[in-house]
Amino acid sequence: MKVANGHEYIALLEKIAPKKLAMEGDPIGLQVGDLSRKVRKVMFTLDVLEDVVDEAIEKKVDLIIAHHPFLYRPTHRIDTTTQQGKMIKKLIKHDITVFAAHTNLDVAEGGVNDILADLLRLQDTTFIEETYTEPYCKIAVYVPENELEAVRLALVNNGAGKIGTDYTECTFQANGIGSFKPGKNANPTIGENEKLTTTPEVKIEAVFPKHLTETITKAVKIAHPYEEPAMDVYTLENLEYKEGLGRVGTLPKKMGMVTFIDKLKTAFAIENVRFVGDLKTTVQKVAILGGDGNKFIHQAKATGADVFITGDVYYHTAHDLLAINLPTIDPGHNIEKVMKGYLKTKIEEQAKNLDYEAEFIVSEINTDPFQFC
Repeated sequence: MKVANGHEYIALLEKIAPKKLAMEGDPIGLQVGDLSRKVRKVMFTLDVLEDVVDEAIEKKVDLIIAHHPFLYRPTHRIDTTTQQGKMIKKLIKHDITVFAAHTNLDVAEGGVNDILADLLRLQDTTFIEETYTEPYCKIAVYVPENELEAVRLALVNNGAGKIGTDYTECTFQANGIGSFKPGKNANPTIGENEKLTTTPEVKIEAVFPKHLTETITKAVKIAHPYEEPAMDVYTLENLEYKEGLGRVGTLPKKMGMVTFIDKLKTAFAIENVRFVGDLKTTVQKVAILGGDGNKFIHQAKATGADVFITGDVYYHTAHDLLAINLPTIDPGHNIEKVMKGYLKTKIEEQAKNLDYEAEFIVSEINTDPFQFC
């Protein structure tokens, strides 16, 4: 087994929450430390507070992956008498690296907002606010018939062949005859050097978001039996890959607002919420945005949602919500803690496949600053 370094673990994180998905100005990425150091224990946390740092020290953690950047505003000095300064001093002293994936994890497919939507069992979800687009590409690979399945798996297991939200492993295959003439220094799988060879082959095609080009072509080359596999990759004009902030979807059946709030509290494992609007209304279409969604109330209203769920609702924003008749539930910012277990599972799976030797844990510190009395 291999003891990987921080760069290698962040490469795994990048597959889940690419940094290009982050909102402008969001200070994601390395917060403190050295990513070149070897990592034997990784801890996942929503927030980096002094209690969390002490927990990491006690548990001999090498890398903390957090959702909220604790260096959110520019730091002009490190005063070790302040709480932030104390944390930085402790982190450096104990060789603990901190890395943050914030709005990129919010936006990413399968990220924070998808987890929250899934917990509410929302169906047919889309975005509240589209924030990122890129073109799709298509790859066409020519492969001997008896090696087709290995190449097909290399495609679909690395993100190719997904169309929309409900279709995966979509490929097209066509049979034909391949011909090639290996040079005298080649090492052909079939055929002889400097002699024209023909063989039955299958052309397999699949689409994928452009950012996966390197990952998919590399996987195909590894799976393909030929020394120089033939493949075409080209950009499509009629298909785009999109990501966005928040989610909006429908419940399996309509229900009263009070009943829905009870189900929400159970789903998010919380005891209290704040509510704006009329409790006598019914709910089927739901918009949700983890964290602070005050800036997106009009976008949420435009989706036609019966209710908007977001944290940190301001007093005057609540008046605006009443004015536009958008019932809103504020379950608090801390519900985003669902990302801890999600990232642990995803990165642990990838690390296992790569034979990385490390332990993965979630922080047990409750970082919710609010109490209800």
